[in-house]
Amino acid sequence: MKDSKSGLNEKKTMDRRSFFKKMIAGAGLVGVAGSLTGCLRQSPEQTGGQGWLPYQYNVAGNLPAQVRGRVPIDADNPSIVRDDRKCILCGQCLEVCENIESVYGYYNLPVIDETICVNCGQCSMACPSGAISERDDTKKVFEALEDPDKFVLIQTAPATRVALGEEFGLPAGTWVEGKQVAALRRLGFDAVLDTNFSADLTIMEEATELVKRITGEVKKPLPQFTSCSPGWVKFCEYFYPELIPNISTCKSPQQMFGALAKTYYAKKRGIAPESIVSVSVMPCTAKKFEAQRPEMNDSAKYWKIDNLRDVDIVLTTRELARMLKAKHIDLTSLPDENYDSLMGEDTGAAIIFGATGGVMEAAARTAYFLVTGNEPPELFLNLAPVRGLAGVKEAEAEIPGVGTLRVAVCHGMANGRKVLDAVRDGKAPWHFVEFMNCPGGCIAGGGQPRTAVPPTDAVREQRLASLYRADASLAKRKSHQNEEVAALYRDFLEHPMSELAEELLHTDYHSRADKLKRLLTRVG
Repeated sequence: MKDSKSGLNEKKTMDRRSFFKKMIAGAGLVGVAGSLTGCLRQSPEQTGGQGWLPYQYNVAGNLPAQVRGRVPIDADNPSIVRDDRKCILCGQCLEVCENIESVYGYYNLPVIDETICVNCGQCSMACPSGAISERDDTKKVFEALEDPDKFVLIQTAPATRVALGEEFGLPAGTWVEGKQVAALRRLGFDAVLDTNFSADLTIMEEATELVKRITGEVKKPLPQFTSCSPGWVKFCEYFYPELIPNISTCKSPQQMFGALAKTYYAKKRGIAPESIVSVSVMPCTAKKFEAQRPEMNDSAKYWKIDNLRDVDIVLTTRELARMLKAKHIDLTSLPDENYDSLMGEDTGAAIIFGATGGVMEAAARTAYFLVTGNEPPELFLNLAPVRGLAGVKEAEAEIPGVGTLRVAVCHGMANGRKVLDAVRDGKAPWHFVEFMNCPGGCIAGGGQPRTAVPPTDAVREQRLASLYRADASLAKRKSHQNEEVAALYRDFLEHPMSELAEELLHTDYHSRADKLKRLLTRVG
């Protein structure tokens, strides 16, 4: 009887297992059943998460799970958050953080004080279940817009205007600048201004700094590194602190704009700076971190007012889309409208800031002018070697009075490491290097509309092409041709790198190496 009963119990157990497995599979949770039984095999296509994930659904997918882990995210991370209910431990976030951005796996454990993160949000772009997303700050903006005592202005980054339309069903790369301006006015912003204005301003400051370094007037090392990408800057602070002196002291366009919004703009418009709420819409989750950096409060120092931030709230492109949908604003049905004046003019050079190689090309155009006093030749208006999606790009151009200007461009910090290692080892022939944290540059930032999972080059190429078409179509394609920037210098700053320009538009960065145990080679 004992053997018979034992056999019966075993049969019942097997039946229950069989029923449970069928029930799980019928519910569309095949991957869970597979991980429980250890019997299922997933192909790379299944585990990688092919296909389209409409972000607005914002629900977990039913892709098969192969438990590989996930990146660590601090609860107080200002840029990204994770919904543990949606995480399937597929490891795609680890894949991008380690192999594309070369952050995870490049330091020893334990870390000190903080989880190592450059806030780029590329993990959110690779997440097939929507578990990782940007920290949502839309409520703060809605509250500011409803406050009658606040003057709420917004600046828009160049890359948002070639991506926002995708959230409303338009083809990838569709140019929606005018409709975006119209949509922001309908949300109730008191002023709709353009980050492209301060992109042109950044070039005036950065190109001047480059020329001064090359001529020896400024005693800082070459090559000069760009400073527009906050994820890249934080990466350098963590892993290559000895090269921080190479980073341009120029703030990013977002932060230059923020400092001027509460000084120059406030003065011109007769608005109390403490009543201004400065909002930006960016393709980048790291911009949320950048706006909170302690040193980004120069407008407070200018006015001697406590608790004044240069940029108060940063929205991603995805957050702006959600705000428009919440207010039933159909982007596609709106007329094209123009930016407000004073800080709303741009040039083609500013537009291509959103593309990998764009900052470099824009700077080369104006550096030529600053050195020679002449407009640059056609080569500088189509610097083909720095365009495209190659991981590391190089170019040379002759500038009378300087000689051969040698530049390099890289995007994705795994590519950036190759360039940084060359500089550190004294094997860098360049004068100027552009770093972009995200593959493709800002057009594929961590806050842009989600496309295929993981992201592909097809959409990146369409967004890039849209920016370059816009640049080519404009009469003014060089930052020094921006008349509003010229007026800013004439009426307020005096000249590039003046004492006031240094105060408001430049900054210093610091080592974060004490937060981790760095490795010169990859862990494992």
